[in-house]
Amino acid sequence: MLRLWKTKVIHYTVRFHRIMFIEVKVGALIMDPNSNTPIVVLKGVDDEAILPIWVGAYEANAIALEIEKIVPQRPMTHDLLRNIVSELGCQVEKISVTDLLDNTFYAVIEISDKEGQMTSLDARPSDAIALALRTDCPIFVAQKVLDISNAASSSQTKFEDSDDTQKPLEEWPDLIG
Repeated sequence: MLRLWKTKVIHYTVRFHRIMFIEVKVGALIMDPNSNTPIVVLKGVDDEAILPIWVGAYEANAIALEIEKIVPQRPMTHDLLRNIVSELGCQVEKISVTDLLDNTFYAVIEISDKEGQMTSLDARPSDAIALALRTDCPIFVAQKVLDISNAASSSQTKFEDSDDTQKPLEEWPDLIG
């Protein structure tokens, strides 16, 4: 399979704006103890970038099944989508988390056909990640999404005072692989 990108950082020009993307992998799938909501933690392949994305229970289950390499008796929705793409002679090239607006993440699935024509499909990041795991394609996150997420989390970080030092109340658990 020929990949058009050679480095872990790629650039796109969108409407005269250059956007930098960082390659990531699924680092962990954890539960938010406060809201009891699943979180997919994306971790930079070549750097320390970390992006938590809150997802739905069904999408978290689909991601968990693929991480654990558990094959369900019948194809799940993401398996069906992978099979349709493959049977049509197409290939999922990559997925990209492209934006974060009003606490909602946006993603794009890029699919190539037999002639190499690329098609970009709008998707929820959770669905795109579940498909990426099933098709073994790379996952990218726009640098601006990391910047927005880091800015939002640093402004909401809670600290507890003890012995005149400040420590974060919660730390990220060990990441997968």
